[in-house]
Amino acid sequence: MRVNITLACTECGDRNYISTKNKRTNTERIELKKYCPRCKSHALHRETK
Repeated sequence: MRVNITLACTECGDRNYISTKNKRTNTERIELKKYCPRCKSHALHRETK
C-alpha cells in the first residue's frame, strides 16, 4: 500500500524531495516544512502527482 510521492516547494515550484506514504492511512496530500536549496530557506513542501 506504500506509494512513492514527490514533494514540491510551494514558493518556487521545484520538486526537491521523493518520499513514500501509506495510501490507506494518509488519503490527503502531505505537507511538510523542508529546506529548499533554490529559495535557500525552509519552506512548505506539498505532495504532487
